[in-house]
Amino acid sequence: MYTIISGTNRPNSKTLRVGKVYQGILFQKGIDANLLSLEGLNVLERNPAYEKIEKEVIIPTSRFIFVSPEYNGSIPGVLKALFDISDIEKCWWGKHALLTGVSTGRAGNLRGMEHLTGILHYLKMKVHHNKLPISVVNTLLETDGNIRDTRTLEAIHTQLDEFLDI
Repeated sequence: MYTIISGTNRPNSKTLRVGKVYQGILFQKGIDANLLSLEGLNVLERNPAYEKIEKEVIIPTSRFIFVSPEYNGSIPGVLKALFDISDIEKCWWGKHALLTGVSTGRAGNLRGMEHLTGILHYLKMKVHHNKLPISVVNTLLETDGNIRDTRTLEAIHTQLDEFLDI
């Protein structure tokens, strides 16, 4: 099972829109992937809403795609809190991860993806080598939520094809 995690809780985020692009491309490739948005999710404590997501989505998933925005040179605290409240052995150990960083700047959250890699390695996850920084995401996303930039789409397809081939 594949799950895309939109790593922010900001309403109407570009991160979630990029996650939907990934979900659509995976669907075209014959993969029905979950899309987990952290918007509105209380990750400060283990609660019934979180435990339901953990049981029904996170634990059964074997491959995760993390789409993470750049927050102050790293990842959003809500994404880190998601890891902190989880049953790490059941949720993360031995599973695969693909990382995509998004930012309105020019680095595409490179530093944040490195921080996230360190966290995921600590959680005993296998992080795919092809981490995709998507820069100037605010200009790449069309008003309908799609990305039409050929080079970006080619990079996403290459990244996903490699990940699906593992």
